[in-house]
Amino acid sequence: MHIANPIYDVVFKYMLEDNKVAKLFLSAIIGEEILELDYIQNEVTREKIPLSEVEENSSPPQLINISRFDFAAKIRAESGFKTVTIELQRAKFLADLMRFRRYLGLHYQREENSYKDDKDNTHPRQIYCIFFLGYDTNLPARPVLKVDYSVKDACSGEELHTTDEFVSGLHHVSWIIQINLLKESRRNQLEQVLSVFDQTNIIENRQLLDINDETYPEAYRVIIRRLRKAMEDYEIRRKMELEDDVLNAFQKQAKEMEKLNKVVAQQGQTIADKDQTIADNAQTIADKDQTISTLSNQNESLSNELNELKKKFGLN
Repeated sequence: MHIANPIYDVVFKYMLEDNKVAKLFLSAIIGEEILELDYIQNEVTREKIPLSEVEENSSPPQLINISRFDFAAKIRAESGFKTVTIELQRAKFLADLMRFRRYLGLHYQREENSYKDDKDNTHPRQIYCIFFLGYDTNLPARPVLKVDYSVKDACSGEELHTTDEFVSGLHHVSWIIQINLLKESRRNQLEQVLSVFDQTNIIENRQLLDINDETYPEAYRVIIRRLRKAMEDYEIRRKMELEDDVLNAFQKQAKEMEKLNKVVAQQGQTIADKDQTIADNAQTIADKDQTISTLSNQNESLSNELNELKKKFGLN
């Protein structure tokens, strides 16, 4: 079965705009049942990175596509339910860690990421962070990583269970999804659900994926149907083509920048070699001058000794 490729911003956004699909999809990632889900905001930004922020000897594009989706979620819990903020970010290229950090910091400050109890007291919502990374990293080679905090006795190391908001309100849980590692080997249901991002299923038209819907978890096939519907939507296909145009132009610019950087580096090396040659020549001249000065001093000393001998033997 062919479906629209959700690696495209427009398709990913379309998929999550269906509330049922979004609840199923996010529930699978966080491993908790989402009872209610509301958008707080969603946006796609393209941020320019100054060259000073680009790693040395690398040539990632100067422009980064970052999709951000924020949700308020009511989740089933042992005590009944809890409300959390789910922050989802996607980056197609190497992104500055500080950009994710700054955006997370905004969540901690926003008033809408809190709630009031029946006594009108304000409480912070716990923040769940989900990161979809579309580039290679130095992280452990696993498709999905969960980063969780733990509370321990500092003396004994014993892990302690607590639901106090002092901990949950100041610490967050993260899931890191490495799209490039979503291959055929799927170890659990979550990796099966995320198989719709497996880019090895691309057909000749990279906008589409060819998947076997019979191997997809039946409870989550509504996601497949949503992506199938996206494929059949003319406006979405048109926007996918625009994304391709931007990406192609972007990659071309990156290659040109890489070539320019190599030329500049070569010119810089040539200048450095010339400077070294000049420095070596200057040192050679200085050494020769020192030799001449030493010989001159030795000659003067010998001349003085000769004059003294002439005086001694009355040869003047």
